[in-house]
Amino acid sequence: MVKGIRKFAYDCEKYVSGKSMDEVMEEYGLTSVIKLGSNENQYGPYPVAVQAMQAEIGRMNIYPEKNYIRLKELVGEKFGVDGDWVSLGHGAGNVLDEVAKTLLEDGDEVLLPKESYRLYREISKIMGAKVVEIPLNEDYTIDLADYKKALTDKTKIVWICNPNNPTGTVIDKDTFGAFIDALPEKCWLVVDEAYADFTDPDLLPDLMPYIKAGKNVINIHTFSKYYGLAGGRIGYLVANPAFINWYDTVSEPFNANRMGLAGAVALMEHPEEPKKYGDLMIKDRTWMNEELTKMGCAPIDSQANFVFFQCPYPADEVAEILLQNGVIVRPCTGWGFDHFLRISIGTTEQNKVVLAKLQEAFDKLGD
Repeated sequence: MVKGIRKFAYDCEKYVSGKSMDEVMEEYGLTSVIKLGSNENQYGPYPVAVQAMQAEIGRMNIYPEKNYIRLKELVGEKFGVDGDWVSLGHGAGNVLDEVAKTLLEDGDEVLLPKESYRLYREISKIMGAKVVEIPLNEDYTIDLADYKKALTDKTKIVWICNPNNPTGTVIDKDTFGAFIDALPEKCWLVVDEAYADFTDPDLLPDLMPYIKAGKNVINIHTFSKYYGLAGGRIGYLVANPAFINWYDTVSEPFNANRMGLAGAVALMEHPEEPKKYGDLMIKDRTWMNEELTKMGCAPIDSQANFVFFQCPYPADEVAEILLQNGVIVRPCTGWGFDHFLRISIGTTEQNKVVLAKLQEAFDKLGD
């Protein structure tokens, strides 16, 4: 035991990432690997972002200035508000962490999906909050009625991932308004829409009317997925300026890096490339689900940049065979889905290769 460690840290679990491409190549003696296990955008970084980021290299000795303000203005324009309704962070993960630091105290309660992004649980625990996990429905969706029943006067945050990770499913937007009305006075709904750009917009609730009306709603996004800047680490939140003020008070100054900001601004000003390849990934998602069904799998209707499906064999065994053949995917056993895999949408060519390798793995396990 290390002396002086915050007591709540002992209740937390360390995030365990999947193997890197270099690790897999070294371990299995491979010369190339297709990595579709971390929901990264294989078409990025886009040329307009690369050019903007390269132009910033000569100023890396100076804290970010103009683009920090410019990005908040551009995001505000997208959501129909001024820039003071927006704040930034080092990726969506950092934004989530700062929201937890801003709101949670020892003894508060949080509600979150049992089968979802693990960070919600750990950042809540480290702040001393009691975590109440709500299982997904049998159709792998988040049901807000279950959360409404679990609300108490101690509930401070409800974490919702929409679309959810790892399932890609979305909440029923028709129940959203009633759930907002049921929130306790000091409770905040935090909606992580990291994958929303890949979703049919008719399926998503519009959060802005609630935010503009002064409801306790926070909307979180990232440039990691749709915009192909996972390494740029730029995330943001949209909320009432009164909350943004406290978020900015709690978070560090200049909490976004200069190169990532430049890339994000360029992509917001020139959205053609992300749109072109985002549409292609959505098209390939449909095609992959059709092919997986032909292979005897049972895909769930994912609205994210990945497919989530039940396969005929244990997920860990399938994933190991794929690793041996140079393909990194995500077995979902850690969420309790022992026969489910999550595979990120890659380039069209990568997707074809991965499905062929998947069929080979099935054939090997079926011998």
